[in-house]
Amino acid sequence: MNDTVQGAADERLKAEPLFAQLIKRPELGAVAGVILVVIFFSITADRSMFSLSGIINFMTPASQLGILAIGAALLMIGGEFDLSIGSMVAFSGLFFGVCAVTWHLPLVAAIPLTFIFAGAVGALSGNLVIRSGLPSFIVTLAFLFILRGLSLVGLKWATGGSTQLRGVREAVENDWLAPVFSGDAFPGLFAKLADMGLVATFNNGTPKVPGIPVEILWFVAIALIATYVLLRMPVGNWIFAAGGDRTAASNSGVPVNKVKVSLFMLTACCAALVAIITVMDAGSTDARRGFQKEFEAIIAAVVGGCLLTGGYGSAIGAFFGSIIFGMVVIGLTYTNFDQDWFQVFLGGMLLIAVMFNNAIRKRVTGER
Repeated sequence: MNDTVQGAADERLKAEPLFAQLIKRPELGAVAGVILVVIFFSITADRSMFSLSGIINFMTPASQLGILAIGAALLMIGGEFDLSIGSMVAFSGLFFGVCAVTWHLPLVAAIPLTFIFAGAVGALSGNLVIRSGLPSFIVTLAFLFILRGLSLVGLKWATGGSTQLRGVREAVENDWLAPVFSGDAFPGLFAKLADMGLVATFNNGTPKVPGIPVEILWFVAIALIATYVLLRMPVGNWIFAAGGDRTAASNSGVPVNKVKVSLFMLTACCAALVAIITVMDAGSTDARRGFQKEFEAIIAAVVGGCLLTGGYGSAIGAFFGSIIFGMVVIGLTYTNFDQDWFQVFLGGMLLIAVMFNNAIRKRVTGER
């Protein structure tokens, strides 16, 4: 009898093989995808794609998408969707543009107001999901059209009939807060590296890469913070629990409704951040800003290991999933392939990711 109990205890304490631990990681597919895409473009693309300037070229759109994808990933882990995230980029971009151009507010006021505005809209959609009992897919699909329509109407109101609001760059160019959300970071460092011959330069000695675009820094910082929250903080456990089994989570004392509404607000604020960055870089905002980004963000999250059923996923996975997007959409310009193959790639990548994640889920849960 004692031998049997001791054997059972030893079996429970047996260390799991490293391969078995790795295969259960949600971001495994995205990391493998990055490796495969790098190999593919190393063979087919111009060598300059993986120069410093080439890396910056594909990391810039990857970062803008990645900020949205990380927010979408956290919400999906919590068991919900937000299909309005792309329209929120346009709508919050409109609000920010009006604050800066029409109301002449400094960035220290315009940026917090934009985040508060976006968070309020996210709270509205989240509460509608919770109180109505409707699937978040339906509620946020409605908000996708509502916010896009309000962006069109609002821009015409703000500009007297145009669907584009200009003058943002002129309104904020001398603001002390502008470098935090626009332009390139560390220009002095890159100038010194160019003088030392460590960074490629033009004929006049100007570095080809003047600095690191600030959206890349935001992207990395948000990915690290989100990963820390998910893996090291109690609220991370709440997010996984709310998406995995809502009833069990509620019975365990998890404030499920508050967690879900907070995630909707976070997703909306991620969209607002992308709106602020892109509007300041472009110097204008328009009604098509963020068009179809909701689908790309969800695909990046799924490629990163998020299950459509909730309760499983990774912020780092969404990070790598977004990098795959950036490499493919920009990498095709370095090859002789038709760029319209990108659409085929999106669909194929989504299908493969869902099948892979489903297989991993069955392995983890023991489901047949």
